[in-house]
Amino acid sequence: MSNVPGDLRYTKDHEWAKRDGGKVRVGITAHAVEQLGDITLVELPKVGTKVDLGKAFGTVESVKTLSDLFAPIAGTIVEVNEQLASKPELVNEGPYEQGWMVVIEPTDAAAFDGLLDAAAYGALL
Repeated sequence: MSNVPGDLRYTKDHEWAKRDGGKVRVGITAHAVEQLGDITLVELPKVGTKVDLGKAFGTVESVKTLSDLFAPIAGTIVEVNEQLASKPELVNEGPYEQGWMVVIEPTDAAAFDGLLDAAAYGALL
């Protein structure tokens, strides 16, 4: 089974979310990275973009496929990992560390609690 950190929340679409002050940092899980293979391109929205729960907000391209990124929470993008534009391999090297995607200012902070915990995500895998 893939690495499933206990301090994060997860979606069924294999995104992770972490509380970061009043904001939520988002990326894709190690399981998603394993399925995608070597990531060659990450396309992310601009700061200020509004995202809706469960809706696509960007894409990840790998040697195998192109996959949408889905917002685990509704809100506004307040930070984007600019390094991924020139170094998409950071996602492969550390999906929970330097490979994060965006930070969202949530519309409803309580919605975070509705995401899967590590045990539920592990069971999904």
